[in-house]
Amino acid sequence: MDQDTAKLVLAGPVGAGKTTAIRSITDHEPVSTEMPLSEGATGDKTTTTVALDFSTVVLDDGTPLLVYGVPGQERFSFMRPILLREAFGVAVIVNGSDADVAEQCEYWVREVVASDDAMPIVVGITHTDLCPSFSLGPVRDAIRRCGVVVPAFTFDARDREQAMHLMRALLVAAQ
Repeated sequence: MDQDTAKLVLAGPVGAGKTTAIRSITDHEPVSTEMPLSEGATGDKTTTTVALDFSTVVLDDGTPLLVYGVPGQERFSFMRPILLREAFGVAVIVNGSDADVAEQCEYWVREVVASDDAMPIVVGITHTDLCPSFSLGPVRDAIRRCGVVVPAFTFDARDREQAMHLMRALLVAAQ
C-alpha cells in the first residue's frame, strides 16, 4: 500500500451497521454491492453487501483513508482476507440488539485474528437503543476469550461524531 494512504476495514455480521457507519465517516456515498436479501427482509433491512463497500475520507493530517466494509454472510467469506490485506486496523461492528451479540463478537474478532494476529481491532456495538437490557460485560468476556486486548464501545452508526470516535480509538490502538 502507498505510504501516503491508509486502509481501514469494517467487519461484522449482516445488519450490524457497517454500511451505515461507512456512510457516516466518509466524504462520498460508498461504492456498494448491496443486493436484496435472498431470505427476505429482516425488519427494515431488505439488502445486504455481497462483495464490499468502499469509500474514502481525508484525515485531519491530509492522509487519504480508504474505508472498506466486508460482507457479513458466510458465503462471501472469501472476500475477508482480500479486504483485510494491508489494512492498518479493523473495526468489528456487531448488533447489540441481537441475542447472540457476544458470540458474534467473538466469532468476528477470531476471524480477524486468524487473518493477522497483530491487526489492531476495535469493537463497535450498534442498536443498543433497541435493547434496554444490553450490557457490555458479555461482549468484553467474549473478547477476552479471544486472547486479545480490544476496546469495545457502543455507538450509533448513523451519527458521524460517534462513528468517528470509534475510528479514532482504532487509530490509537494502531499506534
